[in-house]
Order: sequence, then structure tokens, then C-alpha cells
Amino acid sequence: MYMVSVNAEKCEGCEECVNVCPQGVFRMVDSKSDPYQTGECVFCESCLGVCPTTAITITEM
Repeated sequence: MYMVSVNAEKCEGCEECVNVCPQGVFRMVDSKSDPYQTGECVFCESCLGVCPTTAITITEM
């Protein structure tokens, strides 16, 4: 299982992670990415590859 977090200060609200995630981990809240379904993460790293500000962190639990 993985924990996905987004640094809100670094997130620019581009929605790239929302669009690329095959598991639907992310949604947008107040123009920021919110990883509300972290339990669905399969560590494909797609979100890490598209985030222009490296705001996303994934850690193994």
C-alpha cells in the first residue's frame, strides 16, 4: 500500500496528475490536487512524471 501526498504550496493546479492517473487517486479541490483515494495507488509513477513542480510524493506504507 502506498501513501500519496501533494505539497499544496508547490501545486500549481495544472490537473495533469488527475488526467494521467489510471487509478483515479486525485481530484481537484480549491484549484489544488487532492489525493483523496490514496489506497488505490499502484505506484505506477505516472503522476510523478507529469507534475511540473514535483509537488507529489509517494511513500510505501
